[in-house]
Amino acid sequence: MDEIPLTKAHGIPGERWKTQPWLRTEDGAPHPGIQVCIIPKRVLDLVWSTDAEVLHPGDTFAADIDTSEANLPSGQLVAVGSAMLRVSDVFNDACVKWKARYGSDAYDWIRAPEHRAQRLRGILCSVERDGLIGSGDVLHKA
Repeated sequence: MDEIPLTKAHGIPGERWKTQPWLRTEDGAPHPGIQVCIIPKRVLDLVWSTDAEVLHPGDTFAADIDTSEANLPSGQLVAVGSAMLRVSDVFNDACVKWKARYGSDAYDWIRAPEHRAQRLRGILCSVERDGLIGSGDVLHKA
């Protein structure tokens, strides 16, 4: 897609966050901290190939960005396109689908305790300001 809308109320309209989130708040609502996922492009390039019959990990965006806790701590605002995101404190540690798609070695590498601070599986974010993200937009710390 050339452009994707993001909204606080719906995350990415048409995506499963609003109707089938994998994490909910205590009152049963979709957890806002998992509206958007950003995977480091370099990690994606290591595990996935467009030529392979392996499924894409499903992340909303791939970006050539350092997703480490040191660079993007929980609460950090990130501007992209006309939208504003907030880095969530929900840790993305890869799921069983990651293991099935990319193998045990990739799964163990992502989840290794010594790699936790690097957030190799990417960051989860909430939408703080509605906006549009276009192909090629650059993420900036706000």
